[in-house]
Amino acid sequence: MLAGTIQTWIKRRIAVRQRLARICTSYLLFLMVVTTKHSLEEAARFSRLHKSLFSKMLHSHSKVAITTLESLSKTQARQFAKALARRNGLPWKIVLIIDSTLQHRASLYPENAKTFNHGKGYVIGHQWTNIVLVLGDMLIPLRPIPFYSKRYCQTHGLAYQSEHERVVAYLRTLDLEDYLGSYDRREVLVLADSG
Repeated sequence: MLAGTIQTWIKRRIAVRQRLARICTSYLLFLMVVTTKHSLEEAARFSRLHKSLFSKMLHSHSKVAITTLESLSKTQARQFAKALARRNGLPWKIVLIIDSTLQHRASLYPENAKTFNHGKGYVIGHQWTNIVLVLGDMLIPLRPIPFYSKRYCQTHGLAYQSEHERVVAYLRTLDLEDYLGSYDRREVLVLADSG
């Protein structure tokens, strides 16, 4: 299958404005194909487009990705929640898994990067807290929580919150009824590691 054919196939399946279609599909293809280094320079080299196009798209349309993920997650969760049954006599049907991950820095002086002790030494990068909803055999990703360093918060006029505070705030505002419809709170299990 030629790259143009793949781009057309992707374009038909995502709801994106016509003027953004080429850059969005190029970026999606880049993220799916290239596994070594994800940076704007690499995306530009991969797609033979100028780096500024990717930078502008990501800066100007960052909320689109969040709302699209939330919409897709809610739609999928509602479908599977209807046919949900307990597994092996366990008292819960719904599981929320919370875990942090580090994204290694893509440049020498990245914004909002920190040094983390990651067991086998120190890592410089960005921290994200990922949250997934598990319904039976289905794993449904929810909006991830970015972690902002104290320096980044000071520079951008944000109130600093620790990772724990951000997760607690996220869970307080998470309305599972948007995803599942009505449910019994006793049938929900939340799993998180000690981090």
